[in-house]
Amino acid sequence: MIKTVSTTPYADQKPGTSGLRKKVPEFQQPNYAENFIQSIFDSLEGYQGKTLVIGGDGRYYNREVIQKAIKMAAANGFGKVMVGKGGILSTPAASNIIRKYKAFGGIILSASHNPGGPTEDFGIKYNIGNGGPAPEKITDAIYERSKVIDSYKISDFPDINLDRIAREDVGGMIVSVIDPVEDYAALMEELFDFGAIRNLISLGFRLNFDAMSAVTGPYAKEIFEIRLGAPDGSVRNFLPLPDFGGHHPDPNLVHCKELYDEMMSDDAPDFGAASDGDGDRNLIIGKGIYVTPSDSLAILAANANLAPGYSHGIAGIARSMPTSGAADRVAEKRGVGIYETPTGWKFFGNLLDAGMATICGEESSGTGSNHVREKDGLWAVLLWLNILAVRGESVIDIVTQHWATYGRNYYSRHDYEGVDTNAANGLITALREKLPTLPGTKYGDLTVAAADDFAYHDPVDKSVSQHQGIRIMFEGGSRVVFRLSGTGTTGATLRVYIERYEPDSTRHNIETQEALADLIAAAQAVADIKGHTGRDAPTVIT
Repeated sequence: MIKTVSTTPYADQKPGTSGLRKKVPEFQQPNYAENFIQSIFDSLEGYQGKTLVIGGDGRYYNREVIQKAIKMAAANGFGKVMVGKGGILSTPAASNIIRKYKAFGGIILSASHNPGGPTEDFGIKYNIGNGGPAPEKITDAIYERSKVIDSYKISDFPDINLDRIAREDVGGMIVSVIDPVEDYAALMEELFDFGAIRNLISLGFRLNFDAMSAVTGPYAKEIFEIRLGAPDGSVRNFLPLPDFGGHHPDPNLVHCKELYDEMMSDDAPDFGAASDGDGDRNLIIGKGIYVTPSDSLAILAANANLAPGYSHGIAGIARSMPTSGAADRVAEKRGVGIYETPTGWKFFGNLLDAGMATICGEESSGTGSNHVREKDGLWAVLLWLNILAVRGESVIDIVTQHWATYGRNYYSRHDYEGVDTNAANGLITALREKLPTLPGTKYGDLTVAAADDFAYHDPVDKSVSQHQGIRIMFEGGSRVVFRLSGTGTTGATLRVYIERYEPDSTRHNIETQEALADLIAAAQAVADIKGHTGRDAPTVIT
């Protein structure tokens, strides 16, 4: 039986760069999740009788919202729902399922790298038929609908047993509970030389992967230990927990300090890596060296042809605007396209679909390719392993050789988390107003060459996305970028990106913060960070 339930709108259901994210108690308000899910369905056309993929990262409240979404999909006319066993589907695995089985779209329940638990974060994101996040025209329509919604449809049938693989007909709709790992692992075997990686591991190569008690645990256990033969224990924290074991599942040097310290020790494994809450981000650390996400993107692009799935080369590279220009150097030398987009993986979708880009990446630990339409943490780890197996060199040797060939982009991100929203907006507004006066201004020995508010003109659909971050470019090629993040749930996060290009290989061993010291001081001065936020220092430096 289908029920139509009267409801009233919530005014705060505007999706950010990765869907709607709020604290769990907000999603537990009467009809809150139902309103947003119905707003998604009301903003789509032509899905009757089609397939919807549903899955999540296993965080707290995941199972409850999956049951709601299944029943609402049935009431709204979907013909089939595919859902991961246990409610589990990593974000890249969900993208693969959508593409492989030609689903109409998918609902992914995740707040990515944000903490989980009864008072922590939750999120709902809609992905379209290409497997990628919904573009702005759809997320805008969802938001507009959410502001006026007055009812939602839901079928009245018992909850689905999510803990066994099965197929059943409920409410006139097929519900298929699937193995969340099998299709994804099979795709990875197509892209990478598992034989070469197995051989590398059999020769004593040691790897350490931290799944952070998040969604990639089952995937990593199956791929690294079972299919590639890494010793038992190579994958740690592999059981997905609703609260991620009380940890913050963000693969950076703060939240993976234990792994970092181990990789810097005398008895370090050869390779260390981690992924985040929903499996779309990655951390790469070699013995004695941390590889920044920007450098990792450039190195993966430069060596992608060593993996079977990319043996014919790449069409182009796309990077988010705040990501360093290291990938630009690779594209220039290789004679392939380079595309600079706003932050948010959805902006890569058109380039990938049009065959203009093959490898994409963001400085926020996200890299991926045209195999799916999401960033993919395990994909990046496997490509690194494939490169290491073929080249027979260490991570530190590969990185230093890359810098010698292309130059080094010293790069750091300073995050000011939980800033008062009005203060953060005031800082950006003040910066925006002074942009015309900045060129020619000196900060110490640095002179501003240009300053703008980045706008993206999509070369495929010709859409324009304004106000994507403020760029201050200095003479000599250095730059500072300011933007507010759209991935948090409390206050605002001010992100400051600092970058200096150094072509001289004799200057490639300077400590990063030291190499950027004058730019860091200039960023403080030009934006008056302390005056606006009261903060003397960033919360996190990566």
